[in-house]
Amino acid sequence: MTKPLRLGIAGLGTVGAGVVKIVQTHADLLASRTGRMVTISAVSARSKTRDRGVDLSGYGWEDDPVALAVRDDVDVFVELMGGEDGPAKAATEAAIAAGKDVVTANKAMMAVHGQALAEAAEAKGACLRFEAAVAGGIPVIKALSEGLAGNEITRVMGVMNGTCNYILTRMQDAGLDYQTVFGEVEALGYLEADPTLDVGGIDAGHKLALLASIAYGTQVDFGAMAIEGIERISIEDIEQAADMGYRIKLLGVAQMTGRGLETRMSPCLVPATSPLGQLENATNMIVLEGDSVGQIVLRGAGAGEGPTASAVLSDVLDLARGTRVSTFGRPAGELVAARSAVSSAPAAFYLRFALVDKPGALAKIATVLGDAGISIDRMRQYGHQDTTAPVLIVTHKTTRSALDEALSAMDGTGVLAGAPVAIRIEEV
Repeated sequence: MTKPLRLGIAGLGTVGAGVVKIVQTHADLLASRTGRMVTISAVSARSKTRDRGVDLSGYGWEDDPVALAVRDDVDVFVELMGGEDGPAKAATEAAIAAGKDVVTANKAMMAVHGQALAEAAEAKGACLRFEAAVAGGIPVIKALSEGLAGNEITRVMGVMNGTCNYILTRMQDAGLDYQTVFGEVEALGYLEADPTLDVGGIDAGHKLALLASIAYGTQVDFGAMAIEGIERISIEDIEQAADMGYRIKLLGVAQMTGRGLETRMSPCLVPATSPLGQLENATNMIVLEGDSVGQIVLRGAGAGEGPTASAVLSDVLDLARGTRVSTFGRPAGELVAARSAVSSAPAAFYLRFALVDKPGALAKIATVLGDAGISIDRMRQYGHQDTTAPVLIVTHKTTRSALDEALSAMDGTGVLAGAPVAIRIEEV
């Protein structure tokens, strides 16, 4: 058996402690699968005295993660601190500069700085791996970069934030409004320190940006993504969508079109009978479509100690075996700058209006839609609420630009009692 692969782990939160547990409890199993021992040389975290439920006494300690990253007895720097910049980025850069391989679970850092870090790693002959940064325990990075390497990827789609999926399914199952369920998940500790990272779609957007880069050979461009969170989704939207056979999901979609790379993260309606429609609670699901393989569906835990630590170890074991794959599935220098495109593929849309309760109000809305070339597939009017009349419309397929034109024109009709809600209906 060759010499051990020695890890330096920066960050001993939930995931970091989980990695230590796996290395300690499955040492023989890991060695049998790779042909070498996987050991931990040293660790780093904010507090040395905090009880993390694992024995750290046999490891070196570094207060500074940069010092950990460049230790002579560390072969692979495992970055589990998180954060787009700061210590995580500094320590990762230091490890790469020292020629060390890096395994990270840091989606924000990779979505913003991934291209530069990948180029630096490539120049040093080092590997930069990030399976744990996307969808927790689901091996989607490996699926895209290795398992589906022989395919032209036609679409990447999925639910990539378990907190949002939990909120939406809880609203539907319990008939509760958004603010009530938001308060529940906040009390349970499910939200990021900045909740907008979850409910605003940013966390999931980071993940989609990384998958799009691998799928289409483009430089990561998180800034080009159209992002909309779930804050405006009401219990009425959820109930009315269910009435028509749909579920509402925060859905990420990436696809290459004739106009460029389209990436969007937004609430969408999906058929209730589809795999995405049946996805419950905090589970993640990624749908990959290739020209040869067709559609495959990957479902599993998107966060948590065990699932994310499992993904970290998958990268570590590849390095232990000597498997060396480019960060984004192909050499960083060959990744092209994507020409970004707004959503251009026609789709049906769900529209919800609160109209002033007066004669001709609905006719004016229908006229505006018709003038924009948008035809109505289904329409329902619900019971009056005080002085307003709730109206639900499902359109035939149209472009988002045509819909935006119509919604803008509706402002001048004088019949809207509030801002309309428009949600894309995605074919899955």
